[in-house]
Amino acid sequence: MAKSDKINFSTPSGFPEFLPSEKRLEVYLLDIIRRVFESYGFTPIETPAVERLEVLQAKGNQGDNIIYGIEPILPPNRQAEKDKSGETGSEARALKFDQTVPFAAYIARHLNELTFPFARYQMDMVFRGERAKDGRFRQFRQCDIDVVARGTLSLLYDAQMPAIITEIFEAINIGDFVIRINNRKILTGFFQSVGVAENQIKACIGIIDNLEKIGEAKVELELEKEGISTEQTEKIIEFIKIDNSVVGTLDQLKYLARRSESEQFNLGVSELETVINGVRDLGVADKRFCIDLSIARGLNYYTGTVYETTLIGHEALGSICSGGRYEELVGMFLGEKMPGVGISIGLTRLISRLLKAGILNTLSATPTQVVVVNMQEDLMPVYLKVSQQLRQAGINVVTNFEKRPLSKQFQAADKQGIQFCVIIGSNEAAAEKVSLKDLKSGEQVEVALADLAEEVKRRLG
Repeated sequence: MAKSDKINFSTPSGFPEFLPSEKRLEVYLLDIIRRVFESYGFTPIETPAVERLEVLQAKGNQGDNIIYGIEPILPPNRQAEKDKSGETGSEARALKFDQTVPFAAYIARHLNELTFPFARYQMDMVFRGERAKDGRFRQFRQCDIDVVARGTLSLLYDAQMPAIITEIFEAINIGDFVIRINNRKILTGFFQSVGVAENQIKACIGIIDNLEKIGEAKVELELEKEGISTEQTEKIIEFIKIDNSVVGTLDQLKYLARRSESEQFNLGVSELETVINGVRDLGVADKRFCIDLSIARGLNYYTGTVYETTLIGHEALGSICSGGRYEELVGMFLGEKMPGVGISIGLTRLISRLLKAGILNTLSATPTQVVVVNMQEDLMPVYLKVSQQLRQAGINVVTNFEKRPLSKQFQAADKQGIQFCVIIGSNEAAAEKVSLKDLKSGEQVEVALADLAEEVKRRLG
């Protein structure tokens, strides 16, 4: 093949792939997340990677980040057939950019097969057509939970979310973090109370949500562009900067609610108080959560409680888990009230950020704990038998099928982070014994074959 004909086999921009040590870390974290999700009764589902475009664009998600143009791939001799099919309107498709909107469609499709409230988890890939850069991907794994009900949904489900977030991140042991909680009704009601027009409120909430990213001065400028007066802006900034203990913030909000004529504001304060009390009743430590009136979440479908989780000392990483309550997202497909609440962990992004910050480390390249080395070909039946005995005892084993110098076999095992090698020659086989070599310490001991599994387990700790 000529040099100019070489195939470009580099990964497409924004689409990550993992070395074994990185993938094993992801699997380890997925196991923790799944275990916590299921301990609260969430059940797994899966939705297609591809959805109808009109589904993804529901509730105002016009999708600057939607990857369009997903259509049947046909060979050249059937191109006319594809052109004739016309990928337009209800047939136009795209890759899903999150799990929540497809979940809403899933409920509509399976309404009569599900029991409500329906609590599900998903740990699937999502796709976003954004500029690929450090820590930002076009394909990444998102771990979501949502609870949806018909008619009404208890606010205690909202209170459960911080408890779940806390259990996950404490199990992962990534250091101190805080879950910032707010209620969008509070923001909507406050904007109403200071005279912001209804058609300006949604844009103002979006601006406030960017406070941490763009700073107070830029927020003031953006509010001015929306036609918000200087007096209104000053009141808004003063309000969202209320920063005290949870009790202090609630007291200030309840004081304002008594003086407010906005039903939205009063309802939001009442809901937030219920959620905070529930979080406490679930045993979440006070240091793990706070009220932050600047939190709004950018997606239009959130209507009540909202969450963002920040790693203390690493705030530049942004939110490591977020979500909130929505009242109309599911119901818009069915024409009935179906409120829901959920959270999402962008796991691929999170792993990338935490590895770079040195907060997490990759695992060893292999799950193998023991290598049964190949001393002589005629003993292969013995090696296979010993390997199976160890596996049946719950130990991960690789059997070397090719005979090589013993030092080379040790080097290969050590390079992969495998701790133990089992050595069996003719004398050991005859005596039903083995030599067990610990590659970390260099120690080598003789062990009866019958005791091998227990000895390995003891040394693995």
